[in-house]
Amino acid sequence: MNGFALIDLDPLDRTAQAAELTLDLFAGGEPEPLVAARSDSELARAFLYSSELSANSIKSTKKELGRFLLWCQHHGKMLYQLHIEDLIAYKAFLKDPQPEGTWVSFTKWPRNDERWRPFSGPLGDPSVRQAFRVVKALLEFAKNAGYLRRNAGALVKNVKTTRDARVTRYLSPDAIGYVQASLDLLPATTPTRIKAKARDRFLFVSYVATGARLSELTAAKMGAMYTEGDGRWWLDVIGKGSKPRRLPVTPDMLDAFREYRKAFELAPHATRDDATPLVLATRGQVLAAVTDEAASNAMKSLFWAAAALAESTSDADSASALRQASAHWLRHTMLTTHANNNVSLKALQDTAGHANISTTAVYLHKSDKERHDELMGSLNRSRNS
Repeated sequence: MNGFALIDLDPLDRTAQAAELTLDLFAGGEPEPLVAARSDSELARAFLYSSELSANSIKSTKKELGRFLLWCQHHGKMLYQLHIEDLIAYKAFLKDPQPEGTWVSFTKWPRNDERWRPFSGPLGDPSVRQAFRVVKALLEFAKNAGYLRRNAGALVKNVKTTRDARVTRYLSPDAIGYVQASLDLLPATTPTRIKAKARDRFLFVSYVATGARLSELTAAKMGAMYTEGDGRWWLDVIGKGSKPRRLPVTPDMLDAFREYRKAFELAPHATRDDATPLVLATRGQVLAAVTDEAASNAMKSLFWAAAALAESTSDADSASALRQASAHWLRHTMLTTHANNNVSLKALQDTAGHANISTTAVYLHKSDKERHDELMGSLNRSRNS
């Protein structure tokens, strides 16, 4: 396969849409569908924009729809031709796409480059589950809208994923110390490096302090950090399901924010109506938002430098954790730290934006340690009696 024909799922303007819908594929006595789509890509577009999804949800859903439609196209299938066996085959394909050069490229090429590929590698079970959830929702939408007479996806189970009893992907205080030391060692010899060092410090401290998701910080504005005059500072973010959330800002985060703005030659604090992106790209003269991928890569580079520091002190455990860590681990780190310091689960639930408090409870490791110590103490008493 030398390249992929791009599937356009961007919104259509009314003129273009009217011009495309001249062919009636549903003539012949069938009830008129509730959707005006006359092709699978138009149906996917209608599905994508029929709900009030956040920008990040639209981006991720569009990616999964594009992958699925490309797979159907490659196998000569339209949605109405799909059978149960096809959907089972697609699930298996997500777990093991074809080798590099066909469906997979380890380099992220632009979509208009013929070397672009839909995958950077096989998907894990949670990612397969999410991808297949999008497919099933698309097919159900198509049936409900009258575009399809039947929905094969209704008879195919999604991938089951096991949920850990507790969160294990978090960084210890020692590992956090290595990251802070790595930040101190970052070079600041050029204007771009000065900006990058200050920006990355603010980004790291913000993740640790607020437990925000990566996309919540990169989508926020400078004016979203504010005080109401009582000494308390807050950061407003938009979470999953477009739900607003107010996060407490720590003194360390506020100090990092001031130094970060200074590096970009901005005033120490923003006004409430400042629409400048909260997390800025470091190159170019325009104050542009950093991409999620760039923010994620900045944290990963920092973690790898911290891992090298940990290795130099023979701290193999911290080095191993840091090499596996991602920005999301800092969210887990914040919630785990506060849960084990007896912060109420309700306060943590509201801060994390969890719909269910049982999700927050998996961060409470202290009870596990206490249970372990109690049982070991009982065993020791039995031996000594």
